[in-house]
Amino acid sequence: MAAPIRPPATGERVQESSTAPAPEPGPAPTRPARRSVLPGRPRWFTTLFLTDVWERFSFYGMTAILVLYATEDTARGGLGLAAGDAGILFGAYMAAVFLSSLPGGWIGDRVLGAQRAVLYGGVLIALGHLTMAVPVTGSVYPGLLFVACGTGLLKPNMAGLLSAFYDREDRAGRDAGFALFYMSVQVSALISPIVVGLLGEGVNWHLGFGVAALGMGAGLLQYARGLRHFGEVGRKPERAATPAERTRVLRVALAAVAVVVLAYGTDIALGAFRLPHVMILVGLLAVASPAICFWRLLRNPVLTAVERVRVRTYIWLFLVSSVFWALFLQAGSAFSLFAKHATDREVFGRTLPASWFQSAIPFFVLVLAPVFAWLWTRAGDRLSTATKYAVGMGAVAAAYLVMASAAGLAAGGAQVSPLWLLVAFLLLAAGEVSFGPVGMSASTAIAPATFVSQMVGLFWLSGALGGGIGANALKASGDQVPGPGFFLGLAAAALVTGTILLLLRRPLTRRLGV
Repeated sequence: MAAPIRPPATGERVQESSTAPAPEPGPAPTRPARRSVLPGRPRWFTTLFLTDVWERFSFYGMTAILVLYATEDTARGGLGLAAGDAGILFGAYMAAVFLSSLPGGWIGDRVLGAQRAVLYGGVLIALGHLTMAVPVTGSVYPGLLFVACGTGLLKPNMAGLLSAFYDREDRAGRDAGFALFYMSVQVSALISPIVVGLLGEGVNWHLGFGVAALGMGAGLLQYARGLRHFGEVGRKPERAATPAERTRVLRVALAAVAVVVLAYGTDIALGAFRLPHVMILVGLLAVASPAICFWRLLRNPVLTAVERVRVRTYIWLFLVSSVFWALFLQAGSAFSLFAKHATDREVFGRTLPASWFQSAIPFFVLVLAPVFAWLWTRAGDRLSTATKYAVGMGAVAAAYLVMASAAGLAAGGAQVSPLWLLVAFLLLAAGEVSFGPVGMSASTAIAPATFVSQMVGLFWLSGALGGGIGANALKASGDQVPGPGFFLGLAAAALVTGTILLLLRRPLTRRLGV
């Protein structure tokens, strides 16, 4: 692996030329290397890695208990929401996280620079968790807004900052760095539901949110201490927006905020506000944002005829990805409710927190990722992106069929073995491994040369659309605990989508080239 670019040391001066004879060349002075927490990795990488670990700890810990807290009776400290409304809250929040990455990336690229964008994003996330930790009814709503905005500011700029340390031609080094980051996400997702769930579900919900705030606080502290290792990398925006551009964007943003505040303020004042009303705004943004992005991209005169064909064809992969995320994100809502109400969680005389099951998917991803990487390598070009997507959708369909069987056994208030959930999570993990890395790789391969970041943004916008769609699925079921019909319906959606992919795999591959 080629060595990553070291940030230039500050305070160094270039010796001016003079007529004096140059000294004899000698050994260059060496500076003792600072010891890194991660062996073989520079300190800047360790700083970014640990920031990501703690940010994901707070994120996955909070989401593990969010739906459980929302559906808990008010007498027990919860919000007392119906299952459908809790699903809408969870889906709207996840969609907002995906959507906020677009303005967050722009702010980092054009206004703040990646270094400050990551820092300010972390501050917003910590503030959001602290707000949710306050034991006041309704504190969760502004807290979720802060966390969503902060995550949208931090995540895209974290990826941009990491990439900036590597030479543009060092593809192997960059891929290895991002692969290690991917593992950090899974480790955090494995541990955080156990810690946060034990305290939040077992002691006090707001204590769980407070632990998530401590996690983000620890990440911010070590990030601030490690900034000195970054040098000038990411200190300033790559292409700073002009004052006119900033003014125009600010006016549009303020006008949009004013419209939203006026609309929802009127709704609240009339006493007509309901949580599903939030999905009206989220749904509009989830549909309009990718539509505008695709429209602007296809109208760009820089694109060649071949590139336009690829982008148009990529829309099909975008829609399939939206279906996948709509199904996959049910793991944090519908599956979590099934774990709480219909699963036998007694182990050696103790009742395991339902939130602990959220650690199953990252554990299985860690196990399956090397297996799938080996399979894709052995298959080579014989397996196209559409075929890999179909494999992932088939795994998701199988997961829902397993859950439909479990729900059938749990009819009438019975509780089923936790093995049903674990098998379903194993299959969902197989689907994630087939979609996540493959989709990101395909997006970068299909993208026109100067629009790679925009295509990656479009890939994540599919998660916003999927989150909006999935949020309404649980609401439509009308059940506190999802029944077999709910799971069978979503299994059918996955099977139909996977079948269409298989039937169209050859024309899709011919047009996409991947």
